Amino acid sequence: MFKSLFVCAILGVLVISVKCNLISVCLDDKKLRVDCRVQPKPSKINSYEFSWSSGSKELVINTNGSGSAADLQFKDKSQVEALLPHGYRMTLQGFTDKLPHNTTYMCKISGVPATVTLENAKLLQCSAVSMFLQSSCIWTICLLLFFCNTQT
Repeated sequence: MFKSLFVCAILGVLVISVKCNLISVCLDDKKLRVDCRVQPKPSKINSYEFSWSSGSKELVINTNGSGSAADLQFKDKSQVEALLPHGYRMTLQGFTDKLPHNTTYMCKISGVPATVTLENAKLLQCSAVSMFLQSSCIWTICLLLFFCNTQT
C-alpha cells in the first residue's frame, strides 16, 4: 500500500511538472490576468516580457527588459508581480474582449518563452476551478489517479 502510494506520488510530481502549461490567462472583473510560471535561469538577472499577438502584429504589454518597451496604450494599465516559488503575474486593467477571434498570449522570463492561443470568447473567469480546467495536466492527473487506484 505505502509502496504504491509512494510510486504514485513520485510519478505525479514528475509528470505534472513536465506536462502542465507554463502560462495561463483569465479574466477578473475587466482585468486580464496572465500567469507565467517559467522558472528563470539561476545565473541570469530575472527579466520578463508579456505580449500578445494576432496575425502578424505583436504588442508588448509590459516588460522590464532592455531593448524593448511596452506599447503606449498599456503604459499605465498593466502591472507585474512576482509569483512564488517562481514566475510572474501580469494584470492588465480595463481589458475589453474586442481583440480578434484568436489571440496568442506570450511571456518570456530570462529569455525562456511560453505561449498559449485562446479564443477571446472562451476566456475563463479567474478561479481555482477554471485555472485547473485550463491547464493541460487534467488528463495526466486523471491517469495518475486511475493508476493509483488500480494498484491498491
